[in-house]
Amino acid sequence: MGDKANAHPGAAGRATAADHPASVRNVVLVGHSGSGKTTLVEALALTAGAVNRAGRVEDGGTVSDYDEIEHRQQRSVQLSLVPVEWDGIKINLLDTPGYADFVGELRAGLRAADAALFVVSASDGVDGSTRMVWEECAAVGMPRAIVVTHLEAARADYEEMTRICAEAFGGDDPDAVLPLYLPLHGPQGPDGHAPVTGLIGLLSQKLFDYSSGERKESEPGEDQLPEIEEARNRLIEGIIAESEDETLMDRYLGGEQVDVKTLIEDLERAVARGTFFPVLAAAPAAGGARQGLGTVEVLELITRGFPTPLEREAPRVTTIDGKPRELKPCDPDGPLVAEVVKTASDPYVGRVSMVRVFSGTLRPDETVHVSGHGLADRGHEDHDVDERIGALSAPFGKQQRTLSHCIAGDLACVAKLSRAETGDTLSAKDDPLLMEPWQMPDPLLPLAIQAHSKADEDKLSQGLSRLVAEDPTMRLEQNQATHQVVLWCLGEAHADVALERLRSRYGVQVDVVPHKVSLRETFASRSSGRGRHVKQSGGHGQYAICEIEVEPLPGGSGIEFVDKVVGGAVPRQFIPSVEKGVRAQAAKGVAAGHPLVDIRVTLLDGKAHSVDSSDAAFQTAGALALREAAADVKIHLLEPVAEVSVLVGDEYVGAVMSDLSGRRGRVLGTEQTSGGRTVIKAEVPEIEIGRYAVDLRSLSHGTARFSRSYARHEPMPQQIAERIREEAREAS
Repeated sequence: MGDKANAHPGAAGRATAADHPASVRNVVLVGHSGSGKTTLVEALALTAGAVNRAGRVEDGGTVSDYDEIEHRQQRSVQLSLVPVEWDGIKINLLDTPGYADFVGELRAGLRAADAALFVVSASDGVDGSTRMVWEECAAVGMPRAIVVTHLEAARADYEEMTRICAEAFGGDDPDAVLPLYLPLHGPQGPDGHAPVTGLIGLLSQKLFDYSSGERKESEPGEDQLPEIEEARNRLIEGIIAESEDETLMDRYLGGEQVDVKTLIEDLERAVARGTFFPVLAAAPAAGGARQGLGTVEVLELITRGFPTPLEREAPRVTTIDGKPRELKPCDPDGPLVAEVVKTASDPYVGRVSMVRVFSGTLRPDETVHVSGHGLADRGHEDHDVDERIGALSAPFGKQQRTLSHCIAGDLACVAKLSRAETGDTLSAKDDPLLMEPWQMPDPLLPLAIQAHSKADEDKLSQGLSRLVAEDPTMRLEQNQATHQVVLWCLGEAHADVALERLRSRYGVQVDVVPHKVSLRETFASRSSGRGRHVKQSGGHGQYAICEIEVEPLPGGSGIEFVDKVVGGAVPRQFIPSVEKGVRAQAAKGVAAGHPLVDIRVTLLDGKAHSVDSSDAAFQTAGALALREAAADVKIHLLEPVAEVSVLVGDEYVGAVMSDLSGRRGRVLGTEQTSGGRTVIKAEVPEIEIGRYAVDLRSLSHGTARFSRSYARHEPMPQQIAERIREEAREAS
């Protein structure tokens, strides 16, 4: 790396079907929104000869962010695959959104990739959410490198950014995060800013000047050697510290000159193992330039330093009935195991599935088994079906370039998989297998919707099912208690994209309505009531009288019905009728229209008529008795309380606890965890945390996470209950 004199462009950048896993690299680009990931992808594609000098493919579109929603929102909202070729290696670049609402797309990219490029802006630094993703990658040992962008900004400082990266990502070993190149600055402008026009290779000790629009190599000047020497020595020590040759450090410290080829080989091994994390710099090509600054170096790192799919452990696979199945890592001749990492709808070809093949070889027009298990909590039913796949293709902007096959380790897009959803496994129909789905964040922002018109109502169900099939970070809920259709999203931007896709892709217009929580009612104390339903209007009359006593029960008890009638005052055949009427009225509520719970209703006495009494009459009498009992006693309005667990950096603990208290929350305790974080456990009324996903992100600058689960219903404060009852009266 850094020792090549000339660029080695791929075959016109055209991605073809790979013939061996060793010739594939799968790389995901990670970074906060605005860090320059998409621009870097397009710069790499330009350098590899895959796009023209305007960064466009043949149809005039860009290779990434080609969706119209992305154009309107001016940001990436979905995972994009851009395959390019460099030095005989097929590189699958996976461009991910940087905004927190689309972390599901990021997780899909991490699942499909074997290494990660962390893209950081020289003018913005490293944010908390990027650090958290770095820690996730570290937990699974994913190889990583850092690319510094926005070097053209007036306040950009590459040297300072490398220090910040070492501090943010190095942990206990900052010497594991070191630059491979130093910046080569051009003349200062009127504002005193000297733009970066090239790079100085620390291992090769060569200058790579991009100021002409193409990479030109030269020797450094005498005045540059001291600066190179200091940084080079530190880099060499960092590489040697990760070397498998334990004698190398002693020999180096003893004055022995280490061969550059040996250093590069050790560097490549350390990067592939995920123990050394080089820092590079890159910038898009300016004007009519053919190569962007640093893009050749990044492509060299990917092809020579990042691992092949063969170096990734085989995923955990089971048979459909859960029995473990051993697989050889990335064997093109093994049993077919592929995973749908993204699902999208195309108005012309229908559903298109982006697939990572982990074992075997996928071919067009063959029948595969589609298994989807483990996402029932997201509205995805378990399924096992056989489907015939359509054409295989490699995406490039809006184009789809046909592939003859897709071997283990490669990615492709599959057409006409009408039943497959994101997270599903594709396997041979005579040997069905199942991959464990990757961990998805819980959607915690509720979006209650209703069809805008009757025509929309007819299309809503199908549109929602397709939307959820594409995005497993979205959960669809048909709330039986509130009679609302609720889309649970990750944030406001996620919700906006969902509504836009419903409208533009599926032709469904919906209205957003206030989200309701499931309130309930109960008796505050013992009460009694008499239900009298007597009507004599000629012909067959109605006659039923019953007397009941109601008493409150502990939370979660439901409704108990007790028969204490003596002497046959209410005939035996009508006692179930009274209970049915009581339960029907309880379901409707007795104060504000919310279900009545946690009471014992005792039937004490009543009267009947030999001719006019009936099942319907005693049902009505039971309901009347319950309403009369409620009229003479205080009725508590019960609200659901959630148990909330917040993982937050120590610097935000005070602000989060104060915010929870302001939401009528009760903090149950805190627990210190690794990485300078604290888990706060609290109980908070659900009515107070409808927008907590948005508010917590703002409060913690995007670094906190939380989970919630239903705990119980408990009485609501009187003043809030009165306000809700008043709103209910006004609505009626």
